[in-house]
Amino acid sequence: MNKKEKIIFVINKLEKLYPKVIPPLHHSDNYTLLIAVLLSAQSTDAGVNKVTPLLFSKADNPYKMIKLNVSEIRNIIKPVGLSPVKAKGIYGLSKIIIEKHNGKVPNDFKSLEELPSVGHKTASVVMSQAFGIPAFPVDTHIHRMMYRWGLSTGKNVKKTEHDAKRLFPKNLWNKLHLQIIFYAREFSPARGWDIEKDIITLKIGRKELLKKQNH
Repeated sequence: MNKKEKIIFVINKLEKLYPKVIPPLHHSDNYTLLIAVLLSAQSTDAGVNKVTPLLFSKADNPYKMIKLNVSEIRNIIKPVGLSPVKAKGIYGLSKIIIEKHNGKVPNDFKSLEELPSVGHKTASVVMSQAFGIPAFPVDTHIHRMMYRWGLSTGKNVKKTEHDAKRLFPKNLWNKLHLQIIFYAREFSPARGWDIEKDIITLKIGRKELLKKQNH
């Protein structure tokens, strides 16, 4: 199978497995999505979904958020980890959204990435899921799958994003990045990986990985 055939195989298989994708982080609008994605850094979506109902019941927009102080935010989000940095980020970005963007989440990469605690991956998720602008946010799952499938070198997430954008059709990026995440969690986890269940990797995976798994 050449690279083009591999890509078609991946797209078709993922579409069959996950015809409908629902973003895993619970949110009600662009602002709550931004906060949920920020909280998910080095945490699990399930963990974030446990703390956001309480946080959003107190503050579901930037105006309400800045009425809380940083330590109040921190106490609510403590279970997700990195709470001191994230709480400062949430308070700081809420203030900037009010002062510079009329209380609305900006819809361009530059403005998003200028917000405290918002990196390229968080900005990519917001651009994709809030505004429907093609983006390919690379998390640990996508990074792992692109390497296992032999579609990227695994050097770093920047390279993985570049390769994913180069190989997959732009009109599929927004759905596809979620499909890959769902597949990775279900069939190709980092730990407790059973190659026999990982149907895509079994078919197109790196030869050296398949050899290792079969020994």
